[in-house]
Amino acid sequence: MINSNEFKTGMTIEYKDNIYTIIEFQHVKSANSMAFVRTKLKNMRTGTITEFSFNNGEKMKKAMIEKKKMNYLYNAGTTFAFMDMETYEQVDIPTERLEYEKQFLVEGASVIVVMFEGEILGVNIPEKLALEVKECPPGVKGNTAANATKEAILETGYKIQVPLFIEAGDKIIINTVEGKYYSRA
Repeated sequence: MINSNEFKTGMTIEYKDNIYTIIEFQHVKSANSMAFVRTKLKNMRTGTITEFSFNNGEKMKKAMIEKKKMNYLYNAGTTFAFMDMETYEQVDIPTERLEYEKQFLVEGASVIVVMFEGEILGVNIPEKLALEVKECPPGVKGNTAANATKEAILETGYKIQVPLFIEAGDKIIINTVEGKYYSRA
C-alpha cells in the first residue's frame, strides 16, 4: 500500500479498478480545510487523463508494472506481433491499443511492452527514432523568410513536415513524443 503523501511523478497506482500513472501531483494546504493531494492521472488501459484529489494520507495499492524489451515482428491486420528475443515468446497486441505508436513501428524495431498481471497495457517506443523518407516532393526555392517545410511520407506511411533539403531516400530522426522532425540521421 502507498500513502498519497508518497506520490511521485511516473509512479503507477491501482485506483477504482483501474491502473493509473501519476503525471502531476501537488500537495495543497488550506487554512479552512484539511490538506489534500491534487493529481493528474493517466489511465494505462484507455490513455485518458483525469484529475483526482486524494485526502492527505489516503492509502491505495501500488501497481506493479512489468516492462519487457521485445522486437516488433509484423502487422497481422487486427493485431501487431512482438517477440521477446530472450525467451522467443510471441505476443499479439490489438491494433486499437497502438493507435499512435503504429505510425512509428518498423519490422525489427526494439520496443518496451508494458504489462500488468499478464494484461498487456501498451508499448513504449523510443523517444527518437530513425526512419526512411519514402515520398517527398522536391524543395521549391522562393519565399523562405521563415522556416520553410514540405510534407514527406515515411516508410511507415506517417506524414510529417520536414525542411526543404530533405529528399526521398534520406534517413531522418523523428521525435516520437511530438511526432515531429528532429534531424537527419
